[in-house]
Formats: sequence, C-alpha cells, structure tokens
Amino acid sequence: MRPVIPYVTAALLFGLGVYGVLRRRNAVLVLMSVELMLNAVNLILVTADSTARAVLPHSGQVFALFVIVLAAAEIGVGLAIVLQLYRLRATVAVDDVPLTEPTQTVDGRETAVLDTEASR
Repeated sequence: MRPVIPYVTAALLFGLGVYGVLRRRNAVLVLMSVELMLNAVNLILVTADSTARAVLPHSGQVFALFVIVLAAAEIGVGLAIVLQLYRLRATVAVDDVPLTEPTQTVDGRETAVLDTEASR
C-alpha cells in the first residue's frame, strides 16, 4: 500500500481542524474541529502501523484506540462546559467568555464578584 494518500488526507484533515479552531466563534464548532484533528492523528497512526515494521505489532492501532477514548472523554467534558456556558450566558460564542473573574476593591482589598450583573 502506498502511504502517500492517507498521509496527505490526514494533513488536509488536520489543517482543516486547525483552521476551524482558529477561525470559529462557536464553541461547539471548535470542539468539532478538535475532533477532526484527533481523527487525522488516528489516520496517521493506523497508516504508520500498517506501512512501517514496528518492534511492537499493532502499536499504532492501540495508540489510535487510546486517542478515540481520549476524544470521547474530551467531548463529554467539553459539551458539559458548553452547556453550562449556555445556561449562564445564553450564548456559546467563544469571544464572549470572560477569562478572568471580575474583581472589586473593598477597603483596599480585591474581592471576587460572584454575580456578574452586580459588577456592571
């Protein structure tokens, strides 16, 4: 088997996933782009396992299985975070997510504001 076609396909999938992560504003689409990148890595692992004579047989397929398990866990946690973000903010736009907690100064000390509406 010529490994050129699967490697080029994996490179295109990975590039498309990177483009999706960098350009998308929707958190669900960013998660889908990460999954696309992980599938490209799986394609590379399985292709390398079938073309190269490894010391350990079927090691690429085993690593691909671990990547699939990791992707399933990532989707479970990622979708839970996206759902909680939607409940709190009513949007899943990545640009609207605050990266730090708002703080206010009380008697010379900075305290975290638990309610974001109170900080406005």
